[in-house]
Amino acid sequence: MVCLRERWKGGQPSLRPAQLSAGGMISVIRMRRKFRILRKSRMRANLPGEASLALSPSPSRLLQRQISLDRAKLCNTPVSLLHHRAHFEKPQYFTFEAPVESSSRRRKKPRRTRVVLYPESSRKYLPIEQKSKAKRCLLLLVAIVCFQILNAIENLDDNLQKYDLDGLEKALQRGVFGQKAATDSIMELLRDYLATHIHSQPLVISLNGPSGVGKSHVGRLLAKHFRSVMEGDFVFQYYVMHHCPDCQEGFTCRQDLSERITDMVTRAEVEEKIPVFILDEVEFMSPGLLDTLHGFLQPRQSNEFLNAIYVLISSIGGSEITRFVLQNVSSELNPRCRSEELGHTVHTLLVGSHPLWETAQVVPFVLLEKWDIMNCFLDEMVGEGFYPNQSHIESLAGQLSYYHTKGGEFAVTGCKQVVAKVNLL
Repeated sequence: MVCLRERWKGGQPSLRPAQLSAGGMISVIRMRRKFRILRKSRMRANLPGEASLALSPSPSRLLQRQISLDRAKLCNTPVSLLHHRAHFEKPQYFTFEAPVESSSRRRKKPRRTRVVLYPESSRKYLPIEQKSKAKRCLLLLVAIVCFQILNAIENLDDNLQKYDLDGLEKALQRGVFGQKAATDSIMELLRDYLATHIHSQPLVISLNGPSGVGKSHVGRLLAKHFRSVMEGDFVFQYYVMHHCPDCQEGFTCRQDLSERITDMVTRAEVEEKIPVFILDEVEFMSPGLLDTLHGFLQPRQSNEFLNAIYVLISSIGGSEITRFVLQNVSSELNPRCRSEELGHTVHTLLVGSHPLWETAQVVPFVLLEKWDIMNCFLDEMVGEGFYPNQSHIESLAGQLSYYHTKGGEFAVTGCKQVVAKVNLL
């Protein structure tokens, strides 16, 4: 083969045909044809698109031999050419089954959603939101509840302003001495009750304490204030020794008290006001009169009888209060805690005497100290037009009787004798 290549140049032999014999000419022609076939097959194998055609079988035996000789060289060809060759060599059959994808194929990665960028000159239209009707109903319900709460708060303020409880508090602070815990309890009860006009039961306040500590004075201040703010006859002061002095007239007293309470409660209900009943000297009431009064304090009755204030003034439990104050004067007790403990003790005593005090709020009045007695003299002398001389006030206060303890001096009769002493000047 090498000799033939060297002797042939450009497809033309260097030997002349005249120099060859007949048998030599035939062999030369065969070799020439073989050389051309081999040359064409190699040229097709070198082209990428013709690789599969070069590998296809030929009917010529010489081409099959050449393919078998060149298999070793084709082992060094790329894997993709071998894959195409195996694909063409494998027989293909038509079936109705779906083609099975080879596992060697790479799965396509899901495309990422691209953010749509709107140009600045164009308008951006957001999707239309569908509003729920239930949400509107809920907002309407919340608005109605808030409106009702604000309306209730305004009504509370209107009721308190109608009775001018701030003015009453100032009057008690200015005119009552030594009973700060008692006056604070009274104002707290009145504020809670007068904040609204509809109640489930009447308010019963029981003022208890020894003589001369200011119980009746507080009752007079309450009557004076409520008469001025309610602009009507809705305050009733009942003195037992004055309205019912004879115990034998029990039926008449009960009928009179019942008629007065019924008439005032009916008129107050029409004008939407709360009447105030101040009953002094309750310790002198007969059992029948107490039963009559107790009938108006029951919760199971008509609405007009539930909207009322009863102030019961008595000296029941005065001895227990005096004993408690003298025994605990040196102890460091909070005045409010002392007042609550005293109220519980007196309430137990009152309920034992009559069921009238079962629903009552007991406000105990403690003993007055010497300093409080001097303030009573000062207030009375200024009211009568006397010059308030300090030495004169001290001399007048020294004429009264006192309980002497380590914690101070407490008046036995309180401020009851102050008016009589000033009238003698």
